[in-house]
Amino acid sequence: MAISPYLKDLRDEVGPRLLLLPGVSAIVFDDRGRVLLGERADNRRWSLIAGVMDPGEQPAEAVVREVFEETAVHVIPERVTSVLTQPPHTYGNGHQCEYVDIAFRCRAVGGEARVNDDESLAVGWFPLSDLPPLEPLSQHRIECALNPGEAAWFGTPPE
Repeated sequence: MAISPYLKDLRDEVGPRLLLLPGVSAIVFDDRGRVLLGERADNRRWSLIAGVMDPGEQPAEAVVREVFEETAVHVIPERVTSVLTQPPHTYGNGHQCEYVDIAFRCRAVGGEARVNDDESLAVGWFPLSDLPPLEPLSQHRIECALNPGEAAWFGTPPE
């Protein structure tokens, strides 16, 4: 599903103006250490699996839902790896969004990776040594997930 009913109703009210939205992204590893990526239908770029939280939904629930909706893979979130605000983005239809993203390191526990909705053109597992070209923000999230530390990375406020 490209847009939730909640977000559609909100867009009907505010139009294309900038919205600050809560989002989640998943850095999913399989038992071979490969990372799950999807080729996005909107820009044809490979990226981590991500999406917007629904009202009343916990972030960990949202990341599990998003990964399954987009890839048919079942995951268990292991830990939060980063919390950050992404730069504003304008979609092809003129809608403007800025996402506050909570990234989770996840472990795949079932399912078969495949395109499971209309948001992706392709889905696949990639060894860390052979990733397709990724945006710097996706690369940063993967690096945070590989960090064995317990603490999540977060942007520090200006002094």
